[in-house]
Amino acid sequence: MSTPRDSVTVRVPGSTSNCGAGFDTLGLALSVYNRVTLTRTDGAEPLPAGPGEERALAMVKNTADLFARSTGVRVPGFRFRIEGDVPPARGLGSSVTVIAGVLAGLDALCGTELSRHRLTALATELEGHPDNASAGVLGGFTVSRCDPVGNQFLDTIKVPVPADLRFVVVSPAVELLTKESRGALPDSLPYFDAVKSINSAAYLTAAFATGDYEKLRNAVSDFMHEPYRLPKITGGRQAISAGIEAGAFTGWLSGSGSSVLCVAAEARASQVAEAMSAAFASFGVKSETRILVADNDGLQVG
Repeated sequence: MSTPRDSVTVRVPGSTSNCGAGFDTLGLALSVYNRVTLTRTDGAEPLPAGPGEERALAMVKNTADLFARSTGVRVPGFRFRIEGDVPPARGLGSSVTVIAGVLAGLDALCGTELSRHRLTALATELEGHPDNASAGVLGGFTVSRCDPVGNQFLDTIKVPVPADLRFVVVSPAVELLTKESRGALPDSLPYFDAVKSINSAAYLTAAFATGDYEKLRNAVSDFMHEPYRLPKITGGRQAISAGIEAGAFTGWLSGSGSSVLCVAAEARASQVAEAMSAAFASFGVKSETRILVADNDGLQVG
């Protein structure tokens, strides 16, 4: 146990997940961040520091309850503030930035010294899948494993990503909740759709693991979730295609959307971003563009 603190700020990176066909398995932390600040109070319940935080109150309470049950430590009353640039419901891991920020913040307030592996496991339990949780806590490109029966988090292999690789994220002005997006998925898949998706996910993982990013060209061929989710995002498929035509290596639907993402060399990133944004505009859809790099450090406790 370390000395408990009265106030702490945790910076957590946003992330892209699935990375094509790596459904609920692959994640990648990005250089866009939220900061979660917890400050002890005399009460017994989490309290929002301002009206902007009320939206996250239920999530913060659930996270605090899990922390208490898992550690056996009484959680003090605290106020929380959430600030930053990770947009909610855009497929960039915003819920993990809150969950992981609260978990790491309570760890500092209570002096429990939880490992990053444990933080990832707890975040996965709340999220239901480890892709964004692993990337947000650990950073880098992450390949995560869960128990095939109980779905409990087991482990993650992390691969650092160089700073000269760019991730062009274009977010249309529409929110898409993961819970709602999962409702679009079928109960079963054709056998060879599964085979083709496994092939794509394995090849993309090998490209990141070896650092041979040229091999990413047109490497994403997903039949697991994109065929069912992308049609709900007007201009999304066309934006990915436009980015690839403008010189990106490959592209995918970020998480469950609504953001789409292309991977590009630094020299091509600006023209890829322009092409993707123009594709959305051709459908009358406003969008926000971010040119990001990978975050290899994960959450940081200040």
